[in-house]
Amino acid sequence: MKAFKTLFIVVMFLTLLWPMDAFSGGGGAYPNGAEAFMIGAAPPPGLTYLNYFYFYSADELKDSNGDDSKMLDDITIFAEVARFIWITKKQVLGANYGQHLFLLGIDVDMDLNSPAGIEGGTEYHDTDMPFIIWSPLLLTWHLMEGKFHAVLDLADIYIPLYNDDPTNFVSLGRNFWTIEPVLAMTYMPTHAWEFSVKLMYDFNTKQEDWCPGPPVKIDRTPGQEFHMDFNMSYGVNPYLRLGLGGYYYRQVKNDDFDDVDKLPAPLVPVVKAIEGEQGQVWALGPGVWFKHGKLMATLRSQWEFEAKNHTEGYNIWFKLIYPF
Repeated sequence: MKAFKTLFIVVMFLTLLWPMDAFSGGGGAYPNGAEAFMIGAAPPPGLTYLNYFYFYSADELKDSNGDDSKMLDDITIFAEVARFIWITKKQVLGANYGQHLFLLGIDVDMDLNSPAGIEGGTEYHDTDMPFIIWSPLLLTWHLMEGKFHAVLDLADIYIPLYNDDPTNFVSLGRNFWTIEPVLAMTYMPTHAWEFSVKLMYDFNTKQEDWCPGPPVKIDRTPGQEFHMDFNMSYGVNPYLRLGLGGYYYRQVKNDDFDDVDKLPAPLVPVVKAIEGEQGQVWALGPGVWFKHGKLMATLRSQWEFEAKNHTEGYNIWFKLIYPF
């Protein structure tokens, strides 16, 4: 805990990558909880547009023991995400082949209880597009007479726009890549009941010349991460479903810093201690799914718990789906 506080206040080592994974290690690329209802049921051949609106708020930053570190006053995030899914009639291993592309913008406001950052402030803000996400290979199955659906995504590739700003404590820009294989499944034993899960594992590339505090720079490889979205729902009728969903996030490998022993002497033990500060969090909450003609919409909220080295708050997701 001492190392955790020292790192935050003195050398500004903790960073904000995706707001949901603020202050933890790892790459924090995926917005946990983005998917819920019928995750594994891919759209039919053709082009489908999805729009996600996201809100997140937290006023606690938990330490490695799950206690409030008292460092964070408040953090608020808004995100707008456009996703395009293209599914073809081409068959590969009995599945339809496809691709998808994400374009996103994020806005973050953060207030701290102690001064931090290059300017020693307590209030920080950024609006940016940190990366685009593309997958070259989606395979989608619809099996068991429509009872079981699956999507195998060879890799969601998070392509950075190299727009990180070391002078901004909450800079959303990034200069490293994330490769994320995905498996999503949906089982519908009846027309009413649905059970879904989306499993993901993140591999992060090296983040060069990362700046824990001027003039110090160090190369960092964010630790690998496992996370999943899950959901169950009941169909009241063909146009309305009520559900309960959430997510689990766990960093499974430590961050790795190059040439730590070459840092200024006071920083060496702090950096070595923080390498093992792996983040984790659970979340759970209700949701509703609605269909009108070809248009589908979902509205959900999730509350986080059992957080360690991670913020603990709640989110709201509003999602629109329209197949052309």
